[in-house]
Amino acid sequence: MIIALIGLAIGIILGLYLPITYPAAYSLYISVAILAALDSVFGALRSNMEDKFNTQIFVSGFFGNAILAGLLAYIGDRIGVPLYYAAIFAFGNRLFHNFAIIRRYLLNTKRG
Repeated sequence: MIIALIGLAIGIILGLYLPITYPAAYSLYISVAILAALDSVFGALRSNMEDKFNTQIFVSGFFGNAILAGLLAYIGDRIGVPLYYAAIFAFGNRLFHNFAIIRRYLLNTKRG
């Protein structure tokens, strides 16, 4: 757990102080990929609380979901159909569902 927190702190510090930018044309792809990555992180938190966490599943899901979401947005952009809505709906729905389960778990453990 401490390694994850150290990595998070290093990532935040690097993100704040390094002037890394990307073209505005990539903003759609990056936003969908970030949403997919957040979905994987919340899913990992949930599975960790349920004692079902598997590192291989997390890593493959993290990168696989981000790549799949980016590809879906790219293909939709190329054919002129906003396919990224499907990714936003799916990942957003799972994100809020996992958050609700995590919240209930934390509230129930606080009560006793």
